[in-house]
Amino acid sequence: MKMMKRMYTLIALLVTFLGVAFFKENGGFVKQRVPKVGVLTLMHHPALGQIYKGYVHELAREGYHNGKNIKIEYENANGDQSNLKTMASKLVNDNCSVIYGITTPAAQAVANSTTKTPIVLGAVTDPKSAGLIKNNRHLGGNISGVSDQAPIKEQLGLIKRFMPKMKTLGVIYTSSDASAVAGYHQIKRECKQMGINLKAYSIANSNDLNQVSEQMLQEVDAAIVPTDNTIAGAMQTLVKNANAANKPVFPASDTMVKQGGVATYSVNQYELGVRSAKMTVAILKGKKPANMPIEYVRHGEPVLNLKQARRLHLQVPQGFEHEAKTKGEIYQ
Repeated sequence: MKMMKRMYTLIALLVTFLGVAFFKENGGFVKQRVPKVGVLTLMHHPALGQIYKGYVHELAREGYHNGKNIKIEYENANGDQSNLKTMASKLVNDNCSVIYGITTPAAQAVANSTTKTPIVLGAVTDPKSAGLIKNNRHLGGNISGVSDQAPIKEQLGLIKRFMPKMKTLGVIYTSSDASAVAGYHQIKRECKQMGINLKAYSIANSNDLNQVSEQMLQEVDAAIVPTDNTIAGAMQTLVKNANAANKPVFPASDTMVKQGGVATYSVNQYELGVRSAKMTVAILKGKKPANMPIEYVRHGEPVLNLKQARRLHLQVPQGFEHEAKTKGEIYQ
């Protein structure tokens, strides 16, 4: 009798254990759904790769492991904006619990596909000017996220330290990228306040970069690049032309400095992904994007490509090499 009771007890425990993975619906038993997290990006380049890496790593640190207790559905348009609408619709139709839009065009595509599914923004410089939100603090919709707005004033101050005799600074940006346009306007405002003579050049797509940058580098002493995914994806073209003209380029991100820019104060791309993941986790736990203000990284980290500075015979400003070594990154 005791043996039978023990057997019944074991069976009951086993049934209870297995029942954790199921719930009853309409009289039947259905496997509990593992939440899906959708990710849509316009393209892959090193800066965006760091954002996604930080995002996945932080999800795991928060206890959300891809393939175990969540499923990440990753869609990459490979630079073709015409793919974004189809990919965004797929993520919405797949009933993702949250969708992470990396780059402004990707986020816009998702926002145009749903007003219900929570959306987290990544690598969107100015969500308001991109038409994604109405107010950066009181959102009231299904969208929140982290801005990758560059510390332009810090960057321009650094350029003046590198180029004290500079007469004209060129800025090159993609006219079809809302984040790049917002970055250009911020550069323009800051240059006016700082007394820097600025000359602007725009491209429609990466095919224009070679010709337009060649022209720019003949007419300016140095160039600055805002947060611009098109140019980041074709940075080697800009660096090739800059080296031929013996002119320095000061880009927005650390990965672009690594590819041949001279220096910058860069928002940490990996940290952007980390912050976005924390927002995603909060949403998975029940928090509403409407109650989550857009987050900003207010200060950049010093980044120096010492090899490139030496190649262009530039004197590194006093103290900056030590600052980059202790607080940021040096490539040499």
